[in-house]
Amino acid sequence: MYFESIGEALLMGGHGGFVWSAYGITFAVLTIALIRPLVSTRSLNATIRLRSARQSNLSEGDS
Repeated sequence: MYFESIGEALLMGGHGGFVWSAYGITFAVLTIALIRPLVSTRSLNATIRLRSARQSNLSEGDS
């Protein structure tokens, strides 16, 4: 193993802050990139259902 302990592995010879923050930022961006379309799709589906329900209520009132 390259590092003698877990602490040394986390510090990575003084570069740990840069390395782990890069991993954290990458993870955050990927998470947002995966979740945002799901939320948008759910919101769009809810809007479509609401408009469809309003439209069907309006057309039932005309009959």
